[in-house]
Amino acid sequence: MAVVMSMRWAGVTPDQYESARAVVHWEDRAPDGGIMHASWFEADGLHVVDIWDTEAAFQQFSLKRLMPVVRRLGVTEEPQVSFSPLHRRFVGPGVSGAA
Repeated sequence: MAVVMSMRWAGVTPDQYESARAVVHWEDRAPDGGIMHASWFEADGLHVVDIWDTEAAFQQFSLKRLMPVVRRLGVTEEPQVSFSPLHRRFVGPGVSGAA
Protein backbone atom coordinates (compact mmCIF):
# COMPACT_ATOMS: atom_id res chain seq x y z
CA MET A 1 0.00 0.00 0.00
CA ALA A 2 1.32 3.45 -0.90
CA VAL A 3 2.27 5.82 1.92
CA VAL A 4 2.50 9.55 2.46
CA MET A 5 5.82 10.59 3.98
CA SER A 6 5.80 13.93 5.83
CA MET A 7 9.10 15.47 6.83
CA ARG A 8 10.26 18.54 8.72
CA TRP A 9 14.00 19.07 8.72
CA ALA A 10 15.12 21.96 10.94
CA GLY A 11 18.22 23.84 9.87
CA VAL A 12 18.31 22.69 6.24
CA THR A 13 18.77 25.67 3.92
CA PRO A 14 17.61 26.12 0.33
CA ASP A 15 21.28 26.03 -0.76
CA GLN A 16 21.82 22.68 0.99
CA TYR A 17 18.64 21.28 -0.54
CA GLU A 18 19.72 22.35 -4.04
CA SER A 19 23.22 20.96 -3.50
CA ALA A 20 21.78 17.62 -2.37
CA ARG A 21 19.38 17.57 -5.31
CA ALA A 22 22.28 18.08 -7.73
CA VAL A 23 24.24 15.16 -6.25
CA VAL A 24 21.47 12.69 -5.38
CA HIS A 25 19.68 13.18 -8.76
CA TRP A 26 16.25 12.21 -7.41
CA GLU A 27 14.53 13.97 -10.30
CA ASP A 28 16.46 12.53 -13.25
CA ARG A 29 17.17 9.15 -11.59
CA ALA A 30 13.96 8.66 -9.67
CA PRO A 31 14.35 6.39 -6.65
CA ASP A 32 12.70 2.99 -6.72
CA GLY A 33 9.26 3.35 -5.19
CA GLY A 34 9.20 7.15 -5.28
CA ILE A 35 5.94 8.45 -6.73
CA MET A 36 5.76 12.17 -5.89
CA HIS A 37 7.86 14.80 -4.11
CA ALA A 38 6.96 18.33 -3.01
CA SER A 39 9.11 20.60 -0.83
CA TRP A 40 9.05 24.09 0.64
CA PHE A 41 10.78 26.18 3.26
CA GLU A 42 9.40 27.93 6.32
CA ALA A 43 11.10 29.65 9.23
CA ASP A 44 11.65 26.27 10.92
CA GLY A 45 13.42 24.70 7.93
CA LEU A 46 12.67 22.31 5.10
CA HIS A 47 9.26 20.65 4.72
CA VAL A 48 8.61 17.71 2.40
CA VAL A 49 5.60 15.65 1.43
CA ASP A 50 6.28 12.55 -0.66
CA ILE A 51 4.26 9.61 -1.84
CA TRP A 52 6.10 6.28 -1.87
CA ASP A 53 5.10 2.74 -2.83
CA THR A 54 6.12 1.65 0.67
CA GLU A 55 7.78 3.03 3.78
CA ALA A 56 10.65 0.60 3.14
CA ALA A 57 11.26 2.15 -0.30
CA PHE A 58 11.76 5.57 1.30
CA GLN A 59 13.97 4.11 4.03
CA GLN A 60 16.18 2.44 1.41
CA PHE A 61 16.48 5.69 -0.59
CA SER A 62 17.28 7.64 2.56
CA LEU A 63 19.91 5.19 3.77
CA LYS A 64 21.66 4.56 0.46
CA ARG A 65 21.34 7.86 -1.44
CA LEU A 66 20.10 10.79 0.62
CA MET A 67 21.74 10.68 4.04
CA PRO A 68 25.33 10.08 2.87
CA VAL A 69 25.10 13.21 0.71
CA VAL A 70 23.46 15.49 3.28
CA ARG A 71 26.04 14.48 5.88
CA ARG A 72 28.83 15.49 3.46
CA LEU A 73 27.04 18.83 3.03
CA GLY A 74 27.30 19.45 6.77
CA VAL A 75 23.69 18.78 7.77
CA THR A 76 23.81 17.48 11.33
CA GLU A 77 20.12 17.69 12.32
CA GLU A 78 17.95 14.59 11.97
CA PRO A 79 14.70 14.98 10.03
CA GLN A 80 11.36 14.42 11.73
CA VAL A 81 9.61 11.89 9.51
CA SER A 82 6.17 10.33 9.72
CA PHE A 83 4.24 7.96 7.47
CA SER A 84 0.53 7.56 6.84
CA PRO A 85 -1.31 5.18 4.52
CA LEU A 86 -2.33 6.90 1.31
CA HIS A 87 -6.09 6.99 0.92
CA ARG A 88 -6.25 8.59 -2.52
CA ARG A 89 -4.14 10.73 -4.84
CA PHE A 90 -5.11 13.03 -7.67
CA VAL A 91 -2.85 14.46 -10.33
CA GLY A 92 -4.30 17.35 -12.29
CA PRO A 93 -4.68 17.07 -16.07
CA GLY A 94 -1.45 17.87 -17.87
CA VAL A 95 0.70 17.75 -14.72
CA SER A 96 3.94 15.83 -15.13
CA GLY A 97 7.64 16.06 -14.48
CA ALA A 98 9.65 18.32 -12.22
CA ALA A 99 9.09 22.00 -11.72
